[in-house]
Amino acid sequence: HLCVTHSRWIVMCAFGEGGSQLFGSMAPSRRDCRCDMIFLLGYLLLSVLGFQPALAKVCNDYTRHGLDNNWYTRDGEKLPIMVLMPMNESALMSSISQGIEPAVQLAIQHIRESRQYSFSLITKIYDTECDNAKGLRAFFDAICYGPKHLMIFGGVCPSVTSIIAESLEGWNLVQLSFAATTPVLADRKKYPNFFRTVPSDNAVNPAVVKFLNYYNWSRVGTLTQDVQRFSEVRNDLTNELEKADIQIADTESFSNDPCVNVKKLKDNDVRIIIGQFDENLASKVFCCAYNLNMYGSKYQWIIPGWYQGNWWEQANSTNCTTKKLLTAMEGYISVDFEPLSAKQIKGISGRTPQEYEREYNREREQKGVEASKFHGFAYDGIWVIAKTLTRVMELLRHKDRHDMYHNFTVDDREVGKMVLDVMNETNFFGVTGQVMFRNGERMGTIKFTQFQEGQEVKVGEYNAIADVLDLINNTIRFQGVEPPKDRTFVRLQRRQINVPLYSILSTITILGMLMAGAFLFFNIKNRNHRLIKMSSPYMNNLIILGGLLSYASIFLFGLDGSFVSDKEFETLCTVRTWILIVGYTTAFGAMFAKTWRVHAIFKNVKMKKKIIKDQKLFIIVGGMLLIDLCILICWQIVDPLKRTVEEYSLEADPQGRDIAIRPFLEHCENTHMTIWLGIVYAYKGLLMLFGCFLAWETRNVSIPALNDSKYIGMSVYNVGIMCIIGAAVSFLTRDQPNVQFCIVALVIIFCSTITLCLVFVPKFVTMRTNPDAATQNRRLKFTQNQKKEDSKTSTSVTSVNQANTSRLDGLQSDNHRLRMRITELDKELEEVTMQLQDTPEKTPYIKQNHYQDVNNILSIRNFTDGKDGEKSLKNHLEQKPQAQWGSMDPSRISRGQLEDINSPEHIQRRLSLQLPILHHAYLPSIGGVDASCSSPTSSPPSSPHHRHMPPSYRVMVSGL
Repeated sequence: HLCVTHSRWIVMCAFGEGGSQLFGSMAPSRRDCRCDMIFLLGYLLLSVLGFQPALAKVCNDYTRHGLDNNWYTRDGEKLPIMVLMPMNESALMSSISQGIEPAVQLAIQHIRESRQYSFSLITKIYDTECDNAKGLRAFFDAICYGPKHLMIFGGVCPSVTSIIAESLEGWNLVQLSFAATTPVLADRKKYPNFFRTVPSDNAVNPAVVKFLNYYNWSRVGTLTQDVQRFSEVRNDLTNELEKADIQIADTESFSNDPCVNVKKLKDNDVRIIIGQFDENLASKVFCCAYNLNMYGSKYQWIIPGWYQGNWWEQANSTNCTTKKLLTAMEGYISVDFEPLSAKQIKGISGRTPQEYEREYNREREQKGVEASKFHGFAYDGIWVIAKTLTRVMELLRHKDRHDMYHNFTVDDREVGKMVLDVMNETNFFGVTGQVMFRNGERMGTIKFTQFQEGQEVKVGEYNAIADVLDLINNTIRFQGVEPPKDRTFVRLQRRQINVPLYSILSTITILGMLMAGAFLFFNIKNRNHRLIKMSSPYMNNLIILGGLLSYASIFLFGLDGSFVSDKEFETLCTVRTWILIVGYTTAFGAMFAKTWRVHAIFKNVKMKKKIIKDQKLFIIVGGMLLIDLCILICWQIVDPLKRTVEEYSLEADPQGRDIAIRPFLEHCENTHMTIWLGIVYAYKGLLMLFGCFLAWETRNVSIPALNDSKYIGMSVYNVGIMCIIGAAVSFLTRDQPNVQFCIVALVIIFCSTITLCLVFVPKFVTMRTNPDAATQNRRLKFTQNQKKEDSKTSTSVTSVNQANTSRLDGLQSDNHRLRMRITELDKELEEVTMQLQDTPEKTPYIKQNHYQDVNNILSIRNFTDGKDGEKSLKNHLEQKPQAQWGSMDPSRISRGQLEDINSPEHIQRRLSLQLPILHHAYLPSIGGVDASCSSPTSSPPSSPHHRHMPPSYRVMVSGL
């Protein structure tokens, strides 16, 4: 019905009575069906097709009140102003209009009292009822039946205002609104003749951006109710944030239940939340925030400030209590335009904002209406109209005076254009602050309030004209000791090695290096001593050098990014790997080379031997190091070690600050780390197996100065076990650098220290106690093949020269054959000895000829150096000539008695009895008297004792 009624008025105004008759001739059914079409057609005809002059002419014919074109020339003229706003109490937003009327009347009164204006304003209020159809009808009623209005004042409901404002250009009218804040009306292409004294909803966005920059918040999130009004504000805010380089972490929209969207904001770590929603959904938002713990010192909510007082009580439709809502709301910031200026400055009316407010409240109370927060903007709006019309009248009068033909006339289009230009030049101080327009938008003052202990407290304001944010000192109270962070600030914290731990292990390492240095000094100082010389002092130096390199790698393993730069750390990755690998090979390579020489000499005593000098051992160690270098060089060229950073999950700050700790750890890794480690481990494992094999093969060599097989086995065992345990534990604790470094360092220290001590401590002890015992045989048996030879057979050689090993083999064969023969002659010798017991002087001799162990026939003195071997053998024979034929116990017989028994006379007497027995059995085999000698009483010089024999063929025979 309303649509049809309004369409009738449109058609009638556009086409006159003929249009009305045409509309009435339509059938009711067709009229209903074509209602919207006719309404649209009439609207287009009015605003686009240029029927406005005819319309005005037609409508003016129906009015009894006219305004001629000379209105600007007369003083005291009453100028009509059209006022559009909802006045019906049942209409939406009618409370705003009721509180506005006292302010409008007060402004007209003050204008009249000022006596500065030559006219009086007459306001005619038309009730739009906040309905599009009724508002449009009221507008056309004012056009057709009211006076000729110069301007339109009002516009409260956004939808009604936007419809009317869009057609103003065709009517040559300018509208000034005091309460329409919708951002849609800011479109100057669509609404070129629309102005407003109240800032739009978008006007708060520059203020919000300024507030964010003040606290250095560069990351925010938005939560918007899915309504056009709020969506437009959010879109404009997005543009402002992008201009200010503020990151929008998340944008959420909701219709009814905001909890899911609030949860997403929390998941995205949004701390600063800008909300755009009405008070009915605000309670739901804060209820969700309470349940999700999104309040307090870590969060800051920024919401609109135009909610009604105590809105949380009136609009609480949630399951949260008021106490919970107040807890979640505590500290939120609300942003809205300033209804009255706080400055104590007299404005255009000659009154301060506070004085005006008192007068307004008095007028309002007399009429019994509620206050409206838009009353100040309505008051200033009347003053804007007054100043605009005054300026327009001045311009028209100026043109009239300077018209040479004195027939100056002005039409509505020209007046409308002049009003539009003058409005853009408006600039004065009113009760709402400085009043000026920029593209039709009011450049007003935006206030910031904070919810503190159940009430909103003003904390600052933003001047849009000067683009200045002014915060009141000590009024903003945040929940924490400082403003909330705009994100969870993640502080990277290096998991580094504890300095005290590094110092302790470094001290232990230095002690180990000092110990190695002491061993090196001991080895060099005593390098010519028989004990040290037989143990290859040069190889010992290499073992010490390897230990020192291993020790040195500990210092490098303890350095990380807290001590060196990233580039230096990558260099350390390579250097410490090379040092540890080379040190290991140097130490154990030298040890195994020594053992190999012992094995090569003793593995088969029947084979012909060659001299193995230290130069050959150096070549062996060099070959092992060459393999290491090849592996390391290929590793460095193909896939070098690089610095990698491993980050771990966030941790809470132990000091309770609003930050999160993200630990990170530096590693030395490459693409194919497993393959390269496998190659190195395989090579070192083979090296250790080779050392174990040599140690096992030489386990029966009885010369401590030469044979370190027992200590090598212990070293290999300890090193192998410690390396396996250390590698496993180090891998499992790779995220704990202190534990990992401690384990790696202790393993290296333990292995290096144990190895050096096992090699050098026994030598040091022997040098202190019995330096000669280590170079002598201790009845340790060495057999190459236990299955083929008698396990009880052993050789005892006093001194063996490596250069004369072939002659030693011959002597050993003869000695073996003679031992078998001696066993057969033992019984016969015993019977002969019984016959000699009747001679008193022979008793000591007989008593000392107890049977000796056959295995003590030969004794090795020294075979590491051929010349030394011959010299040692010669010295032995010169120092102990008495042991050539008989060896007596020094405790039983003195040296004088031994010389008396071995005198030529006694020898001749004994030989007279023994020679027949030994003539064919023994003496020819050892180079004694010839078998053809028939005289048993040969002279002493011809006896075996006095026969000249080369030193290398002299053999001590015991037990005769």
